[in-house]
Amino acid sequence: MNQLFKVFGPDPERAISLYREGLDKDEVFSRTGMTIGVCDATFDVYEGEIFVVMGLSGSGKSTLVRMLNRLIDPSAGEIVVKGADIARMNEKELNAFRREHISMVFQSFALMPHMTVLQNAAFGLELSGGPVEQREKRARVALEQVGLAPYEQSYPNELSGGMQQRVGLARALANDPTILLMDEAFSALDPLIRTEMQDELLELQQEEKRTIIFISHDLDEAMRIGDRIAIMEGGHVVQVGRPDEILNNPANDYVRSFFRGVDVTGVISVGDIATKRQVTMFERRNRDGNLRAVRERIAAADRDYAYIVDASQKYLGVVSAASLEREMKAADPQLSRAFVPGVEPLSADRRIGDVINQVSAAPCGLPVIDEGGRYMGVVSRAVLLGALSKEDQDA
Repeated sequence: MNQLFKVFGPDPERAISLYREGLDKDEVFSRTGMTIGVCDATFDVYEGEIFVVMGLSGSGKSTLVRMLNRLIDPSAGEIVVKGADIARMNEKELNAFRREHISMVFQSFALMPHMTVLQNAAFGLELSGGPVEQREKRARVALEQVGLAPYEQSYPNELSGGMQQRVGLARALANDPTILLMDEAFSALDPLIRTEMQDELLELQQEEKRTIIFISHDLDEAMRIGDRIAIMEGGHVVQVGRPDEILNNPANDYVRSFFRGVDVTGVISVGDIATKRQVTMFERRNRDGNLRAVRERIAAADRDYAYIVDASQKYLGVVSAASLEREMKAADPQLSRAFVPGVEPLSADRRIGDVINQVSAAPCGLPVIDEGGRYMGVVSRAVLLGALSKEDQDA
């Protein structure tokens, strides 16, 4: 979206003009009586990501998401999806675009009490027509996705709150949307069921990537499910980034206050803290000479271990001074046979809270690799403790 505005009042062009002249939204309201709900919002949402928009009550986040499918018409700006500007579509074009590309899940379950679970899940498909059998077939697939297939003949009042919200999610999925808009979708649920629904959403996203725009006021929820987060304040989008980027570099005190007290073990990844201060060596064809070179390098650096990579920087293994000494006594010494057993590399995207025990139990710092298996550095007990201590001091 680009330079998106929503003004509540009779003359939005005047309010936007005053805003662009330098007046803030309070001054615009004082002069005109009009409220700017969303101010000059500009950002991209990547295909296949969960993009969370969060902020305090009144920050403009729900207004923003409702403009994305024109439940609320924008006052100015562009909303471009697949090359088409939703903001400029006529009613016929907009309805066709919604049917093909966009579904929405609200905080309220909005289920029809007189309809079965299957009928509720198929309800959104009625707008696009088609035989009842075809609609129900697609609804059954969606109910299977959210784990409600056995309940298709039940009624909403026979379901728990979490199950009712799953029906709402199934109704949205039955349209097979490209974009899924979720406005405080889990806010009405108790904490345990809310966590289960977050897990459900993440599992669905693993199975079939969709572009999901998720509105939330809950930081823990945003950090848990969001690939990227947009923070809104007073109608402005003040910062957009990955959770760790915002945590480490908040744009202002408002953003910093959001993240105060966050459990960093679930946010910071091992790739964020990996260091390359350890000895790193290339595997060479002259295997015996390579063993000697690695041993000499370890001794010169006053280290106990060395991390071995190939010419393309892919991690191969870790050796110690002791394992090299043993292998050099063999009849046909080979560097690969000197690798220390049980040292498994860590994927760069793993959260530090998930690897604390693994790092603590390892005989040496654990190597960190990217998606292609390339060596990114090492996370040791000291590095891990240093990262945790830094965050405690910052908090």
